[in-house]
Amino acid sequence: MTAPALTKAEPPPGPDRQVAGRTTGTRLFLLGLLCTAGWLASVLIGHNVDCGPELHRVGLAVHILALVLSFGTILGVDWLGLLWLLGKVQMHESGKLEAAAKPLIWGGLALLLASGALIDPDLANPVTAVKLGCVLVLMLNGLSIAPAMHQLMALPAETRFGGLGRRLRARLLTALTISQACWWTAVLIGLINSTLRRWSGT
Repeated sequence: MTAPALTKAEPPPGPDRQVAGRTTGTRLFLLGLLCTAGWLASVLIGHNVDCGPELHRVGLAVHILALVLSFGTILGVDWLGLLWLLGKVQMHESGKLEAAAKPLIWGGLALLLASGALIDPDLANPVTAVKLGCVLVLMLNGLSIAPAMHQLMALPAETRFGGLGRRLRARLLTALTISQACWWTAVLIGLINSTLRRWSGT
């Protein structure tokens, strides 16, 4: 029986690998804290500070532009990943796009948090709370997938999805599912809330 491609590509365990793993884990933990702090600051400012109608309009415009930037980029990256899963492109093509797209995705998310503080989120509305929770989850999910992506990019370019180890396959599919579920939920709730506000004149 042929060993999975992941097993072939992985270096043997050793002190250097353990130190690198701890360093990566610490860095991701700190980035997760930073994302959570930014998210919490955006929610608290938006809920407690009245920015007025002018800033609200500016914040809404920036919010929409940031959504197009980050979500549009995510769709492109995930589409190329799906093509790799179907065997249409090589794995490293998807990885290179994902690496190049990181500044756009995270820049868009930062703008979403900053502009979200200006559009007066209604935290008493459970649906809005779900949307805000989705934004936090998708950011943390984006950070948590980094080690799996590093493993993936260490494999030969011709590696297929079926040749990955079971754990890595499950990790990639879980991250993709969480990402798409959170993005679409947040986008749809935002559109519905915006439409209802426009109809009610608030």
